[in-house]
This record gives sequence, structure tokens and C-alpha cells, in this order.
Amino acid sequence: LIVDTLENAGIERVYAVPGESYLDVLDGLYDANIETVVCRQEGGAGFMALAESRLTGRPGIAMVTRGPGAANAMISVHTAWQDATALVLFVGLVPLNDRSRESFQEFSLPEWFSSTAKRVLTIDDADRAGEITADALRIAAAGRPGPVVVGLPEDVLVQLTEAPTPTITEVAPPTPAPAVIDGLASRIADAERPAFVLGGDGWHHGCGAELAELAASAGVPIFCDWRAYDAIPHASPAWAGWLGYGRADAVAAGFAEADLIVFVGCTRSDVASDGYSIGFDAQTVLVSLDMEAVQHAGRIDEHIIASPESFTHALNRTDAGAARDGHQLRGTRSDAWMQSRADVQSRFAAHRPDAEAAPESAGRAGVDLGVAFGILDDRLGGDAILTYGAGNATIWGHRFIRHERPASLVGARNGAMGLAVPAAVAASLAFPERRAVAVCGDGDFLMNGQEVATAFAHGAKPLIIVVDNGVYGTIVSHQENHYPGRPSGTRMVNPNFAAWMSAFDLSSSGVASANDASGAGNGTSVSGLTGHGERVETTEEFGPALDRALAADAPALIHVLIHPATMPPAANETA
Repeated sequence: LIVDTLENAGIERVYAVPGESYLDVLDGLYDANIETVVCRQEGGAGFMALAESRLTGRPGIAMVTRGPGAANAMISVHTAWQDATALVLFVGLVPLNDRSRESFQEFSLPEWFSSTAKRVLTIDDADRAGEITADALRIAAAGRPGPVVVGLPEDVLVQLTEAPTPTITEVAPPTPAPAVIDGLASRIADAERPAFVLGGDGWHHGCGAELAELAASAGVPIFCDWRAYDAIPHASPAWAGWLGYGRADAVAAGFAEADLIVFVGCTRSDVASDGYSIGFDAQTVLVSLDMEAVQHAGRIDEHIIASPESFTHALNRTDAGAARDGHQLRGTRSDAWMQSRADVQSRFAAHRPDAEAAPESAGRAGVDLGVAFGILDDRLGGDAILTYGAGNATIWGHRFIRHERPASLVGARNGAMGLAVPAAVAASLAFPERRAVAVCGDGDFLMNGQEVATAFAHGAKPLIIVVDNGVYGTIVSHQENHYPGRPSGTRMVNPNFAAWMSAFDLSSSGVASANDASGAGNGTSVSGLTGHGERVETTEEFGPALDRALAADAPALIHVLIHPATMPPAANETA
């Protein structure tokens, strides 16, 4: 009944680490039209489910066992909560009769998860299994999206039931009343320096391009929240850059200068406002499905309850139903305000070597990341799906890589390490026709690098860029600010990551495939794949290595070595 309900909801994949506590659900998946992606660690499974949700708009599904499995999965639940991403985590539990007896791997599901999940549910009655599963899917996606945790007591799963499979109906988001939209249009027309800030989930339909076209004709710049840079095409004249970590100082200054800010799908959060320090004086309109405005700080002059898509469609139509001319939002404003913001971001994103963008790194041994990421951007052409880990190593990608398609970026907005690799695997599975590229540091990679094995097992072919400086670079930079010359607890010893990737060789007929007797019955059989690894120690080696990796019809990894003292591009550099 649980599996049938997931099928009815259009779920295509479940990311799982198997456990004896939910064997009967695994058995139900054997004949289902749902692919069971067998992961190597529960944190990786949760991050894969989160990435699929972010890219497709459907709740991501992860399944783990009790106790230790649930503990490992906790990081993905916290990430889904802070990132406002729909995730349903199914957790096997001890039998009902074993509760509160400190039985093997027992824990309290609600006490563990209630502070960081929208709802914690437990299927204590087999007749309600379908109902509770449907509720979990609905709650995860409704309002401000987020994680829902569902407990699966082992003995309940074997009970027979004649309960029908629930019919899953998708509830359309509310459409703002024409009078509300006309009022907003007047606000925008009257403002001297209006701005949109786009973020959160809900842009996978491509409505961002529609909003960007209207904004450009109205002379309104569009900023994007941190790690939501794929909301609009970067070729848009309205693209004014992103807020948060790694942004240009001049972009933040433009945000602070706006006299009207319309947040769509996001809020004035800690990260976007530089630690609650900028953007608080402007008129503020909030557009979201979250009636409680969680994470929003400061004034709200109007709160419009709508999704990014329903809001965009409404703003593009007049009260009479005709297409709205962007000039109706312009008033007496020229293009100068929007053009000034777009010019700042254009200069900031222009490819340049670290010798210019980070002068303190000039002359260091290793690869010049400014050059390398410029080459990567040229090769990808704005079409790939980028997945990011945490840390300074990602800043070059944020700055230099364009996004021209929706659903092309996944990064943990709570700063969790270890997301890049599993997210790239999930992206490759969900969109096999597109290139999935993970960008991570050496520390981030080994947090969940084991999920490369999942890629081989299920036919995913991500490209992984590992930037290796041998230290936890972000922490080192903070130490240099607060305790100069006293690095402590931040050094790492790494393997040859390229050789590690090349060690994955499934060309041998003796290697077990994903759907043989020892695997999942509905897994994908993969044979003949051998990992492609490249080790790059100089800037000149990067381009040819990248071309070989892109040409490899297999999971590929480029191990990029840089000096430990290499610093990210300066935020104040826009010349």
C-alpha cells in the first residue's frame, strides 16, 4: 500500500540504504515501477532525494533503517528544513511490542526529528498506511516545502489490509487576485529603484525566464538568493547577480540601495542580508506560499500568497486578461538603474585569472582556478546541472559558471558538507540527457564520495571536480582573520582522487551488477563502465583533462591541485 501510493503520486525513484526493519517495503518495491537506488550511506541517500526534489519539483523519497540509519540521515532532514525543499524520509522502526524497552536500535522518532521536520508521522495501523503516505507527500510540498519523516514499525508492515490506495490529487497554488497584482504593479511603477529577489524552490517550470522578460522591459533588476542562481537565465538584461556568500560587494550595495524589494519564493534571510545588516529600509513585498514567513527578518508591507509560477503568470496579465506590458510597471523610470546593476554583475562574472581576481594568490603553485573555471564555463555553455558542496572551493563556480536553464543548480543552503557528489548522481539519474557536474573541495568530497559507487551501480555519469588544497580551506580563512599564523585542526591528508576514480572498473564479468541476486530487483544493470580519472597539477593541464573527462562515457573525476594558501576571488573586484 505504501509503494502503491508512491506510484500513484508519480514517484520515479526511491533512494535507500536497506535495513531489516523495513524489508516488506523493499519487497513491495521489487515489482514496482519505481527505481530503487541503492546508496552506500544514509546521508548520501537523503541528499540524493533532496536533489531530485530540487530539480523536479516532486518530493524526494529516501528510505533508511532505525537508529544508526536515521542518525546518518538527519543531515538531509536539516538541509531540507533550512532550504525549504520537499523531502519524505521513511524510517524503519522496532516492532510495536518492543517500544520503550531499549530494544536493539530503538530511538524516539518524534523526539529526534520534531525540531527540524514539518511533521513526524508513524504508521501504527496498516489500514492507514496509504493515507499517512499520501499525507506525508502533501505536507512536504504544501506551503513552505520541507521534510516529513514517516516511521515504519516492523510488525505493522507485515499486516494485511484491504484499504484502498489513495487517489493523489495535486492542489493548484492560489492565484493572486487581480486587484492585488494591480496594486503591486503600481508600487513597482512608483518606485525609483525597485528590485526582485528570487529564491527557494519552484522555479523548475521555467517561470523565471518569463518573469525576467517582464522585469527587463520594466527596468527592474533581478537578484537571486544564495544558491538559487538558476531561477533566471543569466543572459537576461535584468540579471543583477546573487546575494549571500561569495557575492560581489557592489551587488550587495545595489540590494541595499533598492527602495522596493519584491522577494519571490524566498525571504530577507541571514545570508541574503549579510547577517541582517542590509536591505531593511526598503518597502518589502513578500511573495510565497508560507503564511508564517519563516526565516524572514524585518518589515513586510505586503504578503502575497502565491507560488513563483502562479505569481509570475498573474503579474503578466492585466485585470482584463490581456498580456501586461512591462512599460506599465516602469512609470517614469529609465533603464539606468537596472543597467547599472547588470553591469556590475557582468564585470564580476567576467573570466579572469586568479592573478587578477585574487592578487594575494598570484605566483602560488598549482592550478589557477580563475582560468580553470572560465574554461569549464565555456565548455558547459550554461546548460549543465551544477551541484555544489560547501566551502571556498565552490566560490569560483558560483562566480564564473553561467546558468541559462532552470533546474540547473543544487547546493545545500544550510552549508552542509557532502552534498555535491550524491546530488550529481541524482541529477544524472533524473536527467540522463544533461551533463551533471559536481564541484567540491577535498574535504567535502570525502564526506560522501562513496556515492560514486552508486553512480556506477545505476548508470549515472556525473563529472566531479575535486579542488584539493589539503586543508579545510574555509576554516583556515577564518583562522587567518581571527588567529593569523596559527592554523589548528584544519590539515588533511588525501589520496590520489583520480586513481581512486579509475579503480572503479565494472568491465570484469565477475563484478556483481545492481539487479543480480544480491541487489535490488528493480535496479539498473550496468556493465563495462570504468571510471575516468584525471590529476591536474598545472593550469595548462586543465583544459585537455576536462575535454577528455567530458568525452568519457562514464563517471569522471578531475583532481585539481591548488596551493593551501590560495584564496577565493576578491568580492570587491569588478574592474
